[in-house]
Amino acid sequence: MWRHRGIRTGWAAGAALALALVTGCEGLGDDGATASGGGHEAPAGGHAVSPLRNPDGTGPGLAPVEGDSPEATARKLIEGLKTKGRGPRTGYDRDEFGYAWMDSADGVPLARNGCDTRNDLLRRDGQKLRFRSGSRCVVVAMTLDDPYTGSTIEWRKQKASEVQIDHVVPLSYSWQMGSSRWPESKREQLANDPLNLLPVQGRANSAKRDSGPASWLPPRKSVRCAYAVRFAQVAVKYELAVTAPDRRAMLRQCGG
Repeated sequence: MWRHRGIRTGWAAGAALALALVTGCEGLGDDGATASGGGHEAPAGGHAVSPLRNPDGTGPGLAPVEGDSPEATARKLIEGLKTKGRGPRTGYDRDEFGYAWMDSADGVPLARNGCDTRNDLLRRDGQKLRFRSGSRCVVVAMTLDDPYTGSTIEWRKQKASEVQIDHVVPLSYSWQMGSSRWPESKREQLANDPLNLLPVQGRANSAKRDSGPASWLPPRKSVRCAYAVRFAQVAVKYELAVTAPDRRAMLRQCGG
């Protein structure tokens, strides 16, 4: 498994806000093969194994924020968020954000490889991956270290809902905060941006629904600041406001 430290992420125009996160990247397996952490060597058959990463360099999951003055850096990012009240949900429909799941979103491809975003995310975050026979896309089994609960899930496609792809900033939340007025292409980008996507325990995702951080936080307390930072990164990247209670809740998780 790769480890990245001291990764810098800058989303605001003309500003670079550093966030030190510990993250890892898993390799991809060949057709029907198993892929696991521990390197990115070519499997039998000669197909190169390449990692999948978020656009900012982060890999799968969430990890406690680390580095020099990590909480101060996190608070600086969160304090810069604009706030406003949550608007009505009128007119919201998942289809307004494109079909689920696309191959890639305009400008933020996870891997422009003919595979849909969901399977790309499973490959990015899963370990001990197994694929459908004859496919390099469709994951049928894997082990997931769930970032929200800290539990290990032995996932099989027969029980697909045990692992769901969470939108860190929920699409309904974004709709109520202004994405209802965006062009469809920008909404599709948000819905498929790997920065905003995490494979997680299905029960945790169902409990979250379209909540902001004031109403829901990961049960695993050690990643709550990292979760708040990821929520803030997405909001800044897409110029989304958050509610004042959500910003206060995010600051509290990072020592504010």
